[in-house]
Amino acid sequence: MYIKESKLVNTKEMLINARNGGYAVPAFNIHNLETIQVVTEAAAELRSPVILAATPGTFNYAGRDYIQSIVETAASRYSIPIALHLDHHEKVGDIYRSLELGVKSVMIDGSHQPFAKNIQITKEIVDIAKQFNASVEGELGRLGGQEDDLVVNIEDSYFTDPDAAVVFVKETGIDSLAVAIGTAHGLYNSKPKLDFDRLANIQKELDVPLVLHGASGISVEEVRKCIALGCSKVNIATELKIPFSEALRNFLVKHSNESDPRKYMAPAKAAMKQIAIEKIKMCLSDGKA
Repeated sequence: MYIKESKLVNTKEMLINARNGGYAVPAFNIHNLETIQVVTEAAAELRSPVILAATPGTFNYAGRDYIQSIVETAASRYSIPIALHLDHHEKVGDIYRSLELGVKSVMIDGSHQPFAKNIQITKEIVDIAKQFNASVEGELGRLGGQEDDLVVNIEDSYFTDPDAAVVFVKETGIDSLAVAIGTAHGLYNSKPKLDFDRLANIQKELDVPLVLHGASGISVEEVRKCIALGCSKVNIATELKIPFSEALRNFLVKHSNESDPRKYMAPAKAAMKQIAIEKIKMCLSDGKA
């Protein structure tokens, strides 16, 4: 099997280093050239390892080869660890295509499946990813909110069971585990109540790094408490999109005749970059590259 040479890294060692160092690696959802530029520039300036996460919807919008090439260029430009991560993927064919292109980090999301089926699907992806020296994140428990076109009502979400997590990690061989402790995708209508006791029990039972999804809208103090309890990867999406779109909208309202994307994209990128810098510092990953 031909494995494409790549400067991208997998997330296994990256997250182990974070867990041992008492910080988390921020995983920013990206969508296009501008968002990739913003995130990697911010990470490079702060000397932080970084994960660029892309959902199936992002790849459908921009193209797997386009996203791969842009991130590869960023990895060549900056001397920091950069991973391109398949976020919330379910289709084996999509995962395999990205692995062939050079992706080294995969999240297989079988969280909406029965426990045994989740194990089966996740183990299948682990076996495939090993052939490409790629790491795999699994998910146990189910977050509410919306990710791409998948909407999970709060009443249909459920928390990760520590005992089930032990079995899940052992049977699948995953490198990291996304846990459900009360966070949700998107922004919150009311203050979320995170189950830190549950997280502490999961950390005590497992030796793999944990992943916090749905971190947009969670306070710095709460995120850092999650980091202290084993969350070595923190996912951030919505809080990046909002300042980008607001700055873009405001510029075009004030400059209604402007048609040059090089001009109207500039303030949007600057607004997003400021949030990326704040989130890197929140994760305590600055200076850890």
